[in-house]
Amino acid sequence: MGARRRSTFLVVVLSLLAAAPAHAATSKPRTIRPGVTAAGVDVAGLTVTQAAQRLTEVLGDHLARDVVVGAAGKAFLLKPADAQLKLDAVLTAKRAVNVLSTQAPKDVPLALSHSKAAVRAWVGKTAAQVLRPAKSATVKLGVKRMTLTHAHAGKGLDQEAVATAIDQQLDDPLSPRVVHAKLVKVNPAVTVAGLRRTYGTVITVDRTTFTLRVFKGLRFSKSYGIAVGMAGLDTPAGTYHIQNKQVDPAWHVPMSDWAGSLAGKVIPGGAPDNPLKARWLGIANGVGIHGTAEEWSIGSRASHGCIRMRVADVKDLYPRIPVGTTVLIK
Repeated sequence: MGARRRSTFLVVVLSLLAAAPAHAATSKPRTIRPGVTAAGVDVAGLTVTQAAQRLTEVLGDHLARDVVVGAAGKAFLLKPADAQLKLDAVLTAKRAVNVLSTQAPKDVPLALSHSKAAVRAWVGKTAAQVLRPAKSATVKLGVKRMTLTHAHAGKGLDQEAVATAIDQQLDDPLSPRVVHAKLVKVNPAVTVAGLRRTYGTVITVDRTTFTLRVFKGLRFSKSYGIAVGMAGLDTPAGTYHIQNKQVDPAWHVPMSDWAGSLAGKVIPGGAPDNPLKARWLGIANGVGIHGTAEEWSIGSRASHGCIRMRVADVKDLYPRIPVGTTVLIK
């Protein structure tokens, strides 16, 4: 290549290199098209950086306001920081700049977020402060009657409804940040009806008057005369449950001195020397309700701990009493 041609080539290359930075310097950041707003804030003609700055300036104070929740005549304040409220102004500005064309005004949504879990945790704490607890029904079992205390409903917050209302206030940048929360009825955990189902059948044994009573749904149903344990072999006091039932039960003779030569033996059901006549309703530790051939003993302390009944009575009682029935002995 001749000297003149090399000189010309260098001039062209240098000219191109000199022109490149000049061209880069003249390129401008993209701006947002006319008619574009974000949450009502006009960002048209602005760059991403400028739009983000404007959104922060215009909406910052509003978004920093507490949410006021009115409940039970009190005002409770949820701070935005406690809800983990965040505005991503840059992302919002990028959404605006990416609107390619618009023939009508276009409002882009804010990149606004908060923690729903944090809101619900706050609502739970607030609910505890305004709760008027419900009162459950109770029952006191007595040998002659059942004493019922009726339930009363309470009042409290519908926590999910309140949390949802707060979510809506936080999601809307122009919301008034006020939630009016009415207390709703709180049902008791236990009602009288529920107690009547739970205690569908109850047997009470009054060792003083030698009376067995049956209650259905905590209401008196029927009574029978009985015999109970003699001195030293008393029918045990306490609250128990019917464990098992048998027709013409076998007698598993206990290993006790009073059993004599029969101790440890099993006497078949219906055998003449089997004192457990007709029916058996087992309670606990070998104690149960059964018929007796010694009906003259009814109304006295005569058994070895069991509850004796007339044969006709125990047959009448048997189908009325399911396994699991509560038994109160006093």
